[in-house]
Amino acid sequence: MSKQDLFLSEVGSTTDLVIVGSGAAALVAALVAAAKGKTVAILEKSAYLGGTSAMSGAGIWIPGNHIARRAGLIDSPEEALKYIRNVAPQGWEETEDSLWKSFVEYAPTMLKFLEENTPLRFELTQEPDTKAEQPGGRKVGRMVSPLALSRRVAGPYSCLIRRSTLPHLFTYGELLKHNPYQAPISTGIRLLPRLIYRLMTNGAGQGSALIAGLIAGCLKHGCKFYVETAAVKLIQHTNGVDGVEAVADGRQLKFMAKHGVLLATGGFEWNTNLLATHFPGVDMLGSPSTNTGDGQRMAQEAGAELDRMNQANIYPSLPVIYEGRKQALPLTFQAEPHSIIVNGRGERFVSEYDFNFGEALDQRDASGQPVNLPAWIVGDRRLMKNAFVLRWLTRHFRGWIKSESTISDLARSIGISGRSLENTIARYNQFCRLGNDEDFGRGSTVWERYMADADGHSGNPTLGAIERGPYYAIPLYRCILGTKGGARTNEKAQVLRPDGSVIRGLYAAGLAMANPIGTRAVGPGTTIGPNMTWGYIAATTMIDISH
Repeated sequence: MSKQDLFLSEVGSTTDLVIVGSGAAALVAALVAAAKGKTVAILEKSAYLGGTSAMSGAGIWIPGNHIARRAGLIDSPEEALKYIRNVAPQGWEETEDSLWKSFVEYAPTMLKFLEENTPLRFELTQEPDTKAEQPGGRKVGRMVSPLALSRRVAGPYSCLIRRSTLPHLFTYGELLKHNPYQAPISTGIRLLPRLIYRLMTNGAGQGSALIAGLIAGCLKHGCKFYVETAAVKLIQHTNGVDGVEAVADGRQLKFMAKHGVLLATGGFEWNTNLLATHFPGVDMLGSPSTNTGDGQRMAQEAGAELDRMNQANIYPSLPVIYEGRKQALPLTFQAEPHSIIVNGRGERFVSEYDFNFGEALDQRDASGQPVNLPAWIVGDRRLMKNAFVLRWLTRHFRGWIKSESTISDLARSIGISGRSLENTIARYNQFCRLGNDEDFGRGSTVWERYMADADGHSGNPTLGAIERGPYYAIPLYRCILGTKGGARTNEKAQVLRPDGSVIRGLYAAGLAMANPIGTRAVGPGTTIGPNMTWGYIAATTMIDISH
């Protein structure tokens, strides 16, 4: 079936909800409303469904979830809220606390609802909170991800699920357990029967499974999808929003909504002007190129306050070719014993094993310019020994990784001070001998010891001296997987004006809202988990409020 055949042309009638976007936040909202008997129109600008969520690893942070309870793990909304308050950036509690409360209340209900109304099934991962030692933190139980699922459950839309730069033939849990990036051959042999079955059944894990399952639930409950349909303007009457003007195949269309419009259009990272304004110096992007800030623009035109525009999901990434251009493959590759991260001055500025090192990479000066770019991963020959992906990429992006026989020559080849780099490495090597990183505490937190698989090991396995040439330098990009700024909302996902008043009929969720969990992640799945929950909250509000 062609994409054109899938375009549903019976427009002009009024539906209960119009949802702009087709990522996880959008589809959760659509499913909630449709399951309650409401009619739902889902508008997707792209030719493909799923947005940034479809490309993701689909790690989902849901405190107090029912899967953890079945495993005997104790948690509560109060403990989760305590944790978020303790680890959030200074000053955020004043504006975000009511949203955090709403998130921790609704997140477990959202996840259980998905298992009851879609073919999705989730499994716990063993990942701790990123700052698990803080009050309210947990060493395990808040991270889940979907099991493998055939894309065929999405029916005629199975061929329209956006593909990823990640290997979605594996589930998130399998990537954590077997690490095919470093051991692709042994992993392939070990999992061969299930991988063959997935190939035969169009099966997948991660974001592909998540979106396939959500689409299946939406179709079961009667949602209508409109692909290649770009929302361009909100329809406003009597000081509120009543619908959306859109363009499809050159036609001007109107979608009217009895219960309001939800903006779940993703980030603005592919909008050149907005990116330059809020994130100068970004090297790579890891999301669909249709994420150009349409939701942010339409919300602002409707009178909304935009906020948190300098927040984003910043993640370590390697370059790959996606849709004909260089794009990001999100991969935690910087956390290796015999390497460090240095800035353009040849100095370390963060623990290399810190999940939130992207926040340090994004540190700005008074004028808004990044202070730690360019950044490099510098290591000795042991860095490359087990790095299959890095060796593979050197053949496809020649000159991307620098290699020299001495540290001073390496420094010269990447344009930094040889003496500074030598001094930095000498200081780091001294920490390795002592077994203690006195500058950044590398290997001292629950998260970092998990990353190093340190349980049962003596000493600090995150530390390994850089002393055996040849030496390597790998560019460490400030890569954005999705911006997190947009329309300011209240705890019910209603969009607000600068004076705090509600814009009737307008809602925002996911990366199109002023995200209450910004660049600093409180867990490894605190982009998608909260975003899905905000889709749930938005739909619940929309169907409960009479318009």
